[in-house]
Amino acid sequence: MTTTDELIAREDAWGAHNYHPLDLVIDHAEGAWVTDVEGKRYLDCLSSYSAVNQGHCHPRILATLVQQSSRVTLTSRAFRNDQLGPFCEELAALCGMEMVLPMNTGAEAVETAIKAARRWGYRTKGIPESQATIIAFENNFHGRTTTIVGFSSEPAYKADFGPFAPGFVLVPFGDIAAVRAAMTAHTCAVLIEPIQCEAGVLMPPDGFLAELSALCTEQQVLLIADEIQTALGRTGTMFACDHDGVTPDMYVLGKALSGGFYPVSAVVSRREVLGVFGPGSHGSTFGGNPLGCAVARTALSVLQDEHLVERSAEQGAWFLEQVRTLRHPAIKTVRGRGLMIAIELHEKARPYCEALKAHGMLCKETHDTVIRLSPPLVVSREDLAWAVGQLRAVFAG
Repeated sequence: MTTTDELIAREDAWGAHNYHPLDLVIDHAEGAWVTDVEGKRYLDCLSSYSAVNQGHCHPRILATLVQQSSRVTLTSRAFRNDQLGPFCEELAALCGMEMVLPMNTGAEAVETAIKAARRWGYRTKGIPESQATIIAFENNFHGRTTTIVGFSSEPAYKADFGPFAPGFVLVPFGDIAAVRAAMTAHTCAVLIEPIQCEAGVLMPPDGFLAELSALCTEQQVLLIADEIQTALGRTGTMFACDHDGVTPDMYVLGKALSGGFYPVSAVVSRREVLGVFGPGSHGSTFGGNPLGCAVARTALSVLQDEHLVERSAEQGAWFLEQVRTLRHPAIKTVRGRGLMIAIELHEKARPYCEALKAHGMLCKETHDTVIRLSPPLVVSREDLAWAVGQLRAVFAG
């Protein structure tokens, strides 16, 4: 058997070092648990950044993957397939929208939303050509393309990757006055994460999203909600925007859209917005492929049939209450919604993640001082109670 150390050495020798993972090597996974090559089990409290909300290797999604793989996997968009239309219809209905543009990764979906917003700005709002601007927020994380990192406020994401695309204005997260001040006749969209996940599970002030939505409507500006990590039950509602009773002009979705089996993302909007695309104006060889669409259809069915959104709300409320009972001088605050919880520390979070790993619980630090707890939505109350016990052991004294 190849050992953990041998596999890590091979990865470090041959793979680019653009990640700093915890030093374990996962061999297989099921539900909320993963097992390493040495046979040790761990409770997954990251869920592949919310990509496996339905749990690892969900049997229904697996069956769809196998069945569809034996029929047809890829046609490109040069030809039609029998899964794309039903997928678009079902996802549009779930979102209360009229049109879907499928892609593969979250970053591709964000880029698609940017292109749609700009073209809408020129063709519908009447912004002069090449003068459209998009307002985004400090501490955002929308992906890794050069366009997207160009409007990041995190130096590490953009160092030595310029020059960057113009047309973006950054304002403080949650500051409605700053958004209003930044808006001009050339503003075509506001791009926001309803909860800033990579920034440390930062939530805007109560009512901010509703105020932002009203302002965008007033100023004829599109509101784009990047719900790649927060949608599909993660925060205890289908979409994080639901907490504020807001329906954006565009949803950007990904990750749990395929239950972790296959890269599937999408932009979902009104016909007026996505209708700006015509043949040749945008595309993707794998976007909307039959395998991805079939997998995503079943992944969405699992969320609804197994009431995972409701489970997230119920289990998350209990878990958050328990985590808030932790007492340790390193803990600054605990916050969260649904099964997305953050423990913010006064010091580096990495050593605590390493200690939790030793106790059989997998977490990952974000922005150096935050431990994010986001297990699959299928996690049981017993598993969460066990996790609380491991947290208490690590933070004892």
